[in-house]
Amino acid sequence: MCGRFALYSDPEILARRFGVPPPPDYQPHYNIAPSQPILMLRRPGEEKEFSLARWGLVPHWAKEVKTGYSMINARAESVAVKPAFRAAFRRRRCLIPADGFYEWQQKPGSKLKQPWFVTLKEGQPMAFAGLWERWYPPQEQDGEPLESCTIIVTDANKLMRKIHDRMPVILSPETWETWLDPMYNDVPALQSLLKPYPPEELTAWPVTAKVNNPRNDTPDCIEPAPNPGGI
Repeated sequence: MCGRFALYSDPEILARRFGVPPPPDYQPHYNIAPSQPILMLRRPGEEKEFSLARWGLVPHWAKEVKTGYSMINARAESVAVKPAFRAAFRRRRCLIPADGFYEWQQKPGSKLKQPWFVTLKEGQPMAFAGLWERWYPPQEQDGEPLESCTIIVTDANKLMRKIHDRMPVILSPETWETWLDPMYNDVPALQSLLKPYPPEELTAWPVTAKVNNPRNDTPDCIEPAPNPGGI
């Protein structure tokens, strides 16, 4: 799964990387957790745009917002058919920019887990495959519409298997336009994009337990732990 990530690149870097104006009201974050508003790139019409959405997809048919708490990830193998995701998979796909993500490795012979930070070797922001949805409260409830999103996950690649058995789907730049096109609905072709990212293009290092607490959201969250090991 993917339950924590970081996005701290300068907004001008994000604008150049994704070919859209800089995101409005952007703040860097080093420890993004579920239920928080996160940045997504979508194409609701002719133009792409950055927008904020709550992390944890709330299907349009859900009776209450808390349904999204269990929808932070969608499995690549079933995303096209699972009722919570299939409509969004066809029309409301998005990219979720990240500078890197965290995963926890079980320590042999211990109940403790070692957090790792994973990023692109080239140092550029990556793009997770995501879905977004707009939820309206039932008529008997007051409230505003809510936009939410989820991150698609797949099997771990060779690098990640040493840490965890799953990883977020990272899309390469040449696939972004296809993924964002709301009129493109070739399901087999779309699913073929949901594969493990080449391990040779990623790097990872252990970080301290500070990242375990989502209240900690400072640059030292991504700093290598003392006496780091390699994978």
